[in-house]
Amino acid sequence: MLKGRLGLETSRMPHADRHGLIWFERGELCVIDGCLHFFQGKDSLTPSSVQIPHQTASMILLGPGSTVTHDALRLLARHGTLMAAVGEDGVRCYTAPPLMPDRSDIARRQAELWGSPRRRISVARHMYALRLGEVLPHRDLDTLRGIEGSRVKATYQLMAQRYGIEWKGRHYDRANPNATDIPNQAINHAATAVQAAAAIAVQAVAAIPQLGFIHEDSGQSFVLDIADLFRESVTLQIAFKVAKKAETDSQTIDRLIRREAATVFRKQGVIPAMIDSIKKVIRMEEIDASSHDRNP
Repeated sequence: MLKGRLGLETSRMPHADRHGLIWFERGELCVIDGCLHFFQGKDSLTPSSVQIPHQTASMILLGPGSTVTHDALRLLARHGTLMAAVGEDGVRCYTAPPLMPDRSDIARRQAELWGSPRRRISVARHMYALRLGEVLPHRDLDTLRGIEGSRVKATYQLMAQRYGIEWKGRHYDRANPNATDIPNQAINHAATAVQAAAAIAVQAVAAIPQLGFIHEDSGQSFVLDIADLFRESVTLQIAFKVAKKAETDSQTIDRLIRREAATVFRKQGVIPAMIDSIKKVIRMEEIDASSHDRNP
């Protein structure tokens, strides 16, 4: 017997066998002759379109200047292909409509770990270990947050010295994120860009954004958890590099951050790395190992 109601999930290619993400911008996602196409230059003398192998893609990212037809949405939903509306170069994630992914193992594993207080703190300690390079002995989340906070303060100072920037401490006004000095503005904008990448990664693996292990109140708690794993290696590197560049560049700090983030994301493969981190954090290898033991 096929798993699932009437075996319907087998009508789609499993996401594990697909080819990841496809990026498009400035055109129309539409259906031509029953196939998904991205059509560009509709009003120009040389319009062009490219056919999209949507059955073999996990997610389509639509950048600025893009539109999508109702028929295209129908086709994506039918084949279980995810879609997200993102900012230029993927440094913002505006929306990613849920399209009932064909797998639930990651979400079920996440919920299983989150639902047990003992295992939840174990995952949180694992996440701190990935960031700090050591396993802390403490099992109280507030204590772990305090230790992490002091380490981050020291990191800010070291990064400022590395890039030759005057650092006056971390200041952030949620009501007005631009009401501070350039280094703090750069951190704010870089954090937003990295959170967008984390949101794409969480959506791509069908994890549950609300079930965070360190962050708790936000509807994007797990997204923030994953973004924090890349704070030192990506967020702060982008922020302080751009803060230094802003001293001699007349462009806005937001624009400089977006361009630098796009370059870093592409060169370092940040979103694929985040997807790997999600699987590592929720210990999917334990599931794979147990399945192998049951099915030699």
